[in-house]
Amino acid sequence: MSDADASAVLADLRDEGDALDALVGGLASEGWALATPAVGWTVAHQIGHLAWTDRQALLSATDPAAFQEAVRRALSAPTTFVDEGAEGEAQAPPGELLARWRQGRAELHEALATRTAGDRLPWFGTAMSTASMATGRLMETWAHGQDIADALGATREPTARLRHVARIGVRARNFAYAANGLSAPEEEFRVELRAPGGGIWAYGPEGAAQRVTGDALGFCLLVTQRAHRDDVDVRAEGADADRWLGIAQAFAGPPGRGREPGGRGGPEGAR
Repeated sequence: MSDADASAVLADLRDEGDALDALVGGLASEGWALATPAVGWTVAHQIGHLAWTDRQALLSATDPAAFQEAVRRALSAPTTFVDEGAEGEAQAPPGELLARWRQGRAELHEALATRTAGDRLPWFGTAMSTASMATGRLMETWAHGQDIADALGATREPTARLRHVARIGVRARNFAYAANGLSAPEEEFRVELRAPGGGIWAYGPEGAAQRVTGDALGFCLLVTQRAHRDDVDVRAEGADADRWLGIAQAFAGPPGRGREPGGRGGPEGAR
């Protein structure tokens, strides 16, 4: 991916953050205490998680040695360190938390903008390119933003920025199988998604026997485990493709519990 492509992803990351800011920027204190579909997480936990993770990404981009220390701490508590980070941030007064998240977003954008497309940045799993880091942050911002929108009863209009989330979901197919202790199929799948505003986002060979088709928003909700597959307009053709839709995840780490049909459910996956 070129520097120009990386710049485009960064611009979309900024816009996704601004869209979420528009949801939470004017919330009263009681709004920050609202429960979200991720069990045990309030709106404050969701923003706290984003603030905490942005700070880790900033360390990765600016102080690799300090980031490696963060990795060491994470490895000492692999099942709890993410929740602990969100919990710690959520204890701050809403105004302070909002300001901290905004500052972290701005600093991360500036740091990533100075890196070239070929740079590799360390992360908790494997090193990532500048564009991949920005894309991952966009995916998490959108996914946690969905939790917040659900808590607030708000409806978000899908945008072309979803192409980044969809692409991660497709590229993470084999990881989803591995995370569930399964061997990934050797053949590629064909994925065709109806994009917001018209058009089709297509991935994989046209003649593939295993196919996934449907709405891009529904696919993104599915791979970020923000919706149950029964609640989205996404369909599989072929047994392997059907199995994938039951385990798909666009995030690193162990499988999430996903959502029950109808919306509310277990902790989401991007954690």
